[in-house]
Amino acid sequence: MADLLVDNVTKDFPTRGEPLRVLREVSLELNQGGNLAILGPSGSGKSTLLHILGTLDQPTSGQVRIRGNDPFQLDAPQLADFRGRRIGFIFQEHYLLPQLSALENLLVPVLAVGRAGQADVKRGRMLLERVGLADRLDHRPAELSGGERQRVAVARALMREPELLLADEPTGNLDRTNAVSVAEILLNVISPENKMLIVVTHSMELASMLNRQMELIDGRLE
Repeated sequence: MADLLVDNVTKDFPTRGEPLRVLREVSLELNQGGNLAILGPSGSGKSTLLHILGTLDQPTSGQVRIRGNDPFQLDAPQLADFRGRRIGFIFQEHYLLPQLSALENLLVPVLAVGRAGQADVKRGRMLLERVGLADRLDHRPAELSGGERQRVAVARALMREPELLLADEPTGNLDRTNAVSVAEILLNVISPENKMLIVVTHSMELASMLNRQMELIDGRLE
């Protein structure tokens, strides 16, 4: 079985009339170390699919398995723990806490579930060094450029060593030079981590940098 298995996932949203079907029998497989770009116009269901893969929303029908586990069989506390340990998120907005330094922002996912130890601080420093911010550890977000803030967000997503990394338009707010730089850093940083990566994007340039490309058309993944 693939490390990530999505089998015939359908998602409906209730309306006053017939349910609105956003995803139609979506299936995909991805293994450890693999990466995939999902393209599609606005309203095609890309974010809905990403929310389901990230266990933030449930499919109407179909199945999602991560390393053989069906997260939607877990109760709410178990699901939150599963999501926090096994899935990392990168958004179009960096969502860094303005009062914290770059390193402190990396420790937030760890502090959310307990205390940060020396091993966590060491990993945080290592990740910031890998994204080229070794000299920005103590800088707050306002002291960083847009590209640097997004690099911190990439490092933060890897902090708890997730198996699956989901990126929703991770370069959407950046100019072309910074977008290419962040995309290259993202791919270079996850390579030694051997993670699964799925990127939702409008950018053909970003999509072409990944190993596989699929497109959502009328709710179907092709």
